[in-house]
Amino acid sequence: MVYRMPVVLLVVLFCSMPVCAADMAPLIQARYDVLQSFSASFEQVLTHKESGTKEVRQGTLLFKKPLLIRWQTAKPHEETLVVTAREIWDYLPDEELAYRYPLELVQDSRSIIQVVTGQASLSKDFDVKDEGREGKLVKLRLYPREPAPQMVEASLLVEPSTGYIRRASITDFYGNTNDVRFTRFEPDAALKAKDFTFTPPKGIAVEDRINSKIQERELFK
Repeated sequence: MVYRMPVVLLVVLFCSMPVCAADMAPLIQARYDVLQSFSASFEQVLTHKESGTKEVRQGTLLFKKPLLIRWQTAKPHEETLVVTAREIWDYLPDEELAYRYPLELVQDSRSIIQVVTGQASLSKDFDVKDEGREGKLVKLRLYPREPAPQMVEASLLVEPSTGYIRRASITDFYGNTNDVRFTRFEPDAALKAKDFTFTPPKGIAVEDRINSKIQERELFK
């Protein structure tokens, strides 16, 4: 009989060691391997390096394995992004417009949504550097082994007692940053199938990009 250490015990052992911060990557992986869903509220700050402008957004995020997402921005402009089992919907009420995209756009480990939901493969796809602590959270710097325009580096702030990601910041090729901080986080939330479906409201124009090879805009940004 093979004995497998429970993830809760793994957390306790890791965080009782002085080198807890340096070993956070496998702890995060272990935690998110068993996490099935979560519900969260977030604050997002988008910084444009060249102009120095910042845009602050607030909203909610629902996640369920394998990669079902409902990302709703309430302020300053409403937007609903839904990743279903077959496609992605991006609904912009102010523009009376909805985009339909293929799932491939969110299946890259270097996308912000893969990182904040803990689905990015840290040990496989990134070189991880320990940067100590920021307050009570452990800080890690991620360098993708295959950099892409949407991510040249990222940082994570992680709760050492649980292994949950509380904040993630991604820097793209141009030096712009996408910073997402969870203000509320409920692991293993009871979510419904209808949370991850979307039907365009009547009168809304739909731009179908399922077969398009050109991505018009980066999602979750």
